[in-house]
Amino acid sequence: MTQTLELGLDTFGDITEAQDGSLKHEADVLRDLVEQGVLADETGVDFLGLGEHHRADFAISAPEILMSFLAARTRQIKLGTSVTVLSSDDPIRVFQRFSTLDALSGGRAEITLGRGSFTESFPLFGFKLDQYEVLFEQKLDLLSALLNNEVVSWSGQIRPPLKQQRVFPRVQSKPLTCWIGVGGSPESVVRAVTYNMPMMLAIIGGNPARFKPYVELYHQACAQMGHEVKPLGVHSPGHVAESDEEALEQLWPHYKAFHDRLGSERGWAPMGKEAFIQEARGGSLYAGAPETVARRITKTIGTLGLSRFDLKYATGTMPHSQLMKSIELYGTKVMPLVREMVAG
Repeated sequence: MTQTLELGLDTFGDITEAQDGSLKHEADVLRDLVEQGVLADETGVDFLGLGEHHRADFAISAPEILMSFLAARTRQIKLGTSVTVLSSDDPIRVFQRFSTLDALSGGRAEITLGRGSFTESFPLFGFKLDQYEVLFEQKLDLLSALLNNEVVSWSGQIRPPLKQQRVFPRVQSKPLTCWIGVGGSPESVVRAVTYNMPMMLAIIGGNPARFKPYVELYHQACAQMGHEVKPLGVHSPGHVAESDEEALEQLWPHYKAFHDRLGSERGWAPMGKEAFIQEARGGSLYAGAPETVARRITKTIGTLGLSRFDLKYATGTMPHSQLMKSIELYGTKVMPLVREMVAG
């Protein structure tokens, strides 16, 4: 099946620097995010994904509220998550929030489901980490039932059973688009196919070609289960500036600080400048001038057979002004170049 190519942007609402070098309040970051979303819409970006997190690095903990505000300020851009942490949420409430957003936005709402790369939501909402797997599996099963049926009966271990229940508001025109975020396990790939959902690969480091076996597994599983191949997408970090040198110079201190802060929690070694440059040249960091970023995105699209590429345009404390310029260049220069290169 031929899929239409979509080019999107993702953000977690990273806490950014103010003009005096101090960190902005979360409220200021959220207001800046509205400006960023409006600009993305004005420059023709296909999709904006907002990531749910519950820690001091990020401002977005309730993405659907921000997306509803953006729905009123934008005209055509699709609005979704990257990701919704389903394990610590209620599948019925997830469906209701997104069906409401879909109504308000005129059918532009999407969900990307995941277990998340952070675990702060588990103690925050009273869930046990030793139920990490079963919570996601069963909540995904229930949400899938809600997405595909107006009347739902369901039973499992995580909640009392549902018997012939209807959930409102109903989706009006077409089923909600729901992706499954995959970080790099064969089980996650098969899970996406089992539930007949498109797959979004989170590739945050290394050569994107190393994920080709997962794409092949996805196609094999679709054939074996008799499912039509759904869209395939990639989410990767990057930054666009007028030149390669400017992009790397702007991104480097923020990228390193974020990497090293997270690494101190997870046992990673501090990042060196040479490793950063190598990642930008041949890994999964799409940083550079519009032509450079467009060539590298096009190569990844061709290598993995993608129908969507989402650039995570904010990393660390990069100033709002630099993020706005990156969005502008992505929409007005990178996207037309990618479409031209793919067509050629």
